[in-house]
Amino acid sequence: MSIVGDYMEDRIKISILMDYYKELLTDKQKDIMELYYNQDLSLSEISELTDTSRQAIHDLIKRCNKLLIDYEYKLKLVEKSNKLRKVKDIIIEKINRLEEQSDSETFKSSLQEIKNTIVENI
Repeated sequence: MSIVGDYMEDRIKISILMDYYKELLTDKQKDIMELYYNQDLSLSEISELTDTSRQAIHDLIKRCNKLLIDYEYKLKLVEKSNKLRKVKDIIIEKINRLEEQSDSETFKSSLQEIKNTIVENI
């Protein structure tokens, strides 16, 4: 993958980790990471907004990236969520096949209820 592709992939990964773990960061860390990753502000822009040196912003972002990656390594919430999503998709697909094969409207209705419960709760 190209350098630009790697850069974007890393930004997306950190943004996803933020969705799961940002509440474990301090308010200042959270604010700066939101500005950098979700609002796409530069280090200089964040530095001006927060009245903090550009180097301090850079260091904080690096430190937070490491923290977020460590949280995922230990807690595996993103990994578990991805696995659950895959299992959900497999179950829904199997229910769809059962619905197609069934002639019973009662059975189809029951399958639809099961599918709705899965979609709404997982």
